[in-house]
Amino acid sequence: MIFEDMADFAAAIPPLRALIGLDLGEKTIGVAVTDNFLSVATPLETVRRKKFGIDAARLNEIIQNRQIGGLVLGLPRNMDGTEGPRCQSTRAFARNFDRVTPLPITFWDERLSTVAAERALLEADTTRKRRAEVIDHVAAGYILQGVLDRLAVLKSQGNPG
Repeated sequence: MIFEDMADFAAAIPPLRALIGLDLGEKTIGVAVTDNFLSVATPLETVRRKKFGIDAARLNEIIQNRQIGGLVLGLPRNMDGTEGPRCQSTRAFARNFDRVTPLPITFWDERLSTVAAERALLEADTTRKRRAEVIDHVAAGYILQGVLDRLAVLKSQGNPG
């Protein structure tokens, strides 16, 4: 099921289950995961996109191996907050993936996540080649950490999750 509201998504996540975060690009999918206590997001890998069925199978393999309880997709809004073609593509991916998984799915505004990831990699003195290899899943980590921070706020306010 796809949730637009973060509190509703939080309520749908099974207890002690990790989340997976995706940064969808045209050629790659950055993947990050959380721990089971939903405290920290960790970049995991970058999946080279092929066809939806092949991509979904790889993601479901990660989901099964890591006992994932929910899925977060970075939503690439325009800087003014509007949704363009990339958002439509992300929403279409969510609808398609919703057909092959029982997991709750939500979106997170990913504006500037890649910029933040690039800055962190530059500060870590990462080579250009290495940055290109890891940027997508590091950006997915930023997206997923944003969700974890929001879930912590909801929990502190007495909302489920």
